[in-house]
Amino acid sequence: MSDQPRRPRKPAKPYRRPQKDPVRILAFEALRAVDERDAYANLVLPPLLRKARERGDFDARDAALATELVYGTLRRQGTYDAVIATCVDRPLREVDPPVLDVLSLGAHQLLGTRIPTHAAVSASVELARVVLGDGRAKFVNAVLRKVAGDDLDGWLAKVAPPYDEDPEDHLAVVHSHPRWVVSALWDSLGGGRAGIEDLLAADNERPEVTLVARPGRATTEELLREEAAVPGRWSPYAVRLTEGGEPGAVEAVREGRAGVQDEGSQLVALALANAPLEGPDGKWLDGCAGPGGKAALLAALAAERGAVLLASEKQPHRAGLVAKALAGNPGPYQVVAADGTRPPWRPGTFDRVLVDVPCTGLGALRRRPEARWRRRPEDLQNFAPLQRALLHGALDSVRVGGVVGYATCSPHLAETRAVVEDVLGQRPDTELLDARPLLPGVPALGEGPDVQLWPHVHGTDAMYLALIRRTG
Repeated sequence: MSDQPRRPRKPAKPYRRPQKDPVRILAFEALRAVDERDAYANLVLPPLLRKARERGDFDARDAALATELVYGTLRRQGTYDAVIATCVDRPLREVDPPVLDVLSLGAHQLLGTRIPTHAAVSASVELARVVLGDGRAKFVNAVLRKVAGDDLDGWLAKVAPPYDEDPEDHLAVVHSHPRWVVSALWDSLGGGRAGIEDLLAADNERPEVTLVARPGRATTEELLREEAAVPGRWSPYAVRLTEGGEPGAVEAVREGRAGVQDEGSQLVALALANAPLEGPDGKWLDGCAGPGGKAALLAALAAERGAVLLASEKQPHRAGLVAKALAGNPGPYQVVAADGTRPPWRPGTFDRVLVDVPCTGLGALRRRPEARWRRRPEDLQNFAPLQRALLHGALDSVRVGGVVGYATCSPHLAETRAVVEDVLGQRPDTELLDARPLLPGVPALGEGPDVQLWPHVHGTDAMYLALIRRTG
């Protein structure tokens, strides 16, 4: 045995409990809900923020940071996946989804915000310790230190293929859209590289909150008294909150006299309401009314003219949302749960009909960024029969001389012109109207007669509208 005295052992460091950061824990919970339950962030996040405020955990700055972390991470998920994939020693599909959510939140803080590098890494590691445990927190630490080795431009130069070799894949990685979505949007938009880059970039920008003053119930002058409120660009009933904010804090919104509604959606309703008719104008139909934004505007416009709106929605719970949106309308209206492909009313009942059909939602990726990762090309085939059946049902429901508005929140040609051309090809009793004069002051509406709005051109969702008159 050695005669050397043993060195005294260093005392073990006391275990330090992880620090709980309410903002990042909430952001993580929102991302898990989106991933696990196919929830939409715009539906999940508000109640989480409300509960945090009620507990006293959050102030306005905390809520703003949590919102940025959730939406920023979802918008840039494709780009961050490409970066993280180069920093781990296994395929991303083998990384547990909760771990990947923490890594993505960390990547967004490092590459998409002004949070200092050390703070972004340490906060992400502390989050991992809380929600994943100390073991996997070490993995998160190692990966994010690699991510921190370059900025976003530097990483894009490494992970995106050159534009000249593969334009669509380059744009998909740089602008964080699935390749098939890039291809579809490019086909719909036409033109060269500049236009599609502008469109994809607009999809990744945080949209302003847009309010609608429902006619006869609220005025834009009232809404413009709100902080950072400015008039809408195109709709006479629109007011934009340029610094975001909480719409529920606006008195007119709380009372249902105003609502949150994209300006493109407002323009679609206004165009149908102002389309020239032959004959009476007393019965209007919204054939796909849920959740009720367009129906509320149409009902208010109808009331001003002495007309009546029937708002129809197939799903009973969505019909309930429509009823809530229309509550307090100054004129008569009715809400029913009915299938627009097999309408329960007599043919030729209505003077004006709107069908804003279910679709892929590719026109609202600014507001629902997770939809780009959730949708698949085969979804187009699933929606196609329903879209055509709803347009046929609408044309059957309108009287001779009346007008149907076919609308989608998607610019995909398979959901817009292809549907209209197919249905009208089977209907010699119809004619397309030029919708462009019914959007006065709105530029760059194309060759017509239909209209396609764009986020990067008009500052709206990518709404499509075709106006069709029943001729016989």
